[in-house]
Amino acid sequence: MRVESEIRALVEALTPADDLEARHRADCLAWLAGTDDIFRREKPRTPSPHLVAYFLLRDEADGSVLLVDHIKAGRWLPSGGHVEPGEHPVETVRQEVVEELGVPAVFSPRFGERPAFLTVTETVGRPEERHTDVSLWFLLTGSRDQALTPDLGEFRSVRWWAPREVAAASPETLDPHMGPMMAKLVEVPAAGRI
Repeated sequence: MRVESEIRALVEALTPADDLEARHRADCLAWLAGTDDIFRREKPRTPSPHLVAYFLLRDEADGSVLLVDHIKAGRWLPSGGHVEPGEHPVETVRQEVVEELGVPAVFSPRFGERPAFLTVTETVGRPEERHTDVSLWFLLTGSRDQALTPDLGEFRSVRWWAPREVAAASPETLDPHMGPMMAKLVEVPAAGRI
């Protein structure tokens, strides 16, 4: 039960950026308090909901983010994966970034090994596969220049998106929470600074 307590602590420590993320955080905490099984046990959706760890690779030089054209979801998403039973989401991120992009995880100093964002989302796709993902979003530091080895069995393509491209994209093109996540990454100047 130790890892579940650590996950709850991560969620409790997260500061929501807006009302929607605050509702997702409250829903997640209620779910964590009401179940003893938060991990996917059987593909694609048992149990629903279950825990997912996303990671957003971000180039600090220009704020661009790496998104993947996910085959099953049919949208551009951050990379990530289902958290395995008993696994800590940080370990999921460490494994998935190597498997999906061929690079090591370098956690952003701003958030460290804590999630930057939280979503509770119904998946898209075939009706018999739809389920609810409770997703912890981690921020990783990367560079547009680094060599990647994407998993083309899972993605059609990968590419860096500038913040303005994310903002201008059709809602059906991206994960529905990309806009709020990008807004959360904008640094707010400290009080009194110009």
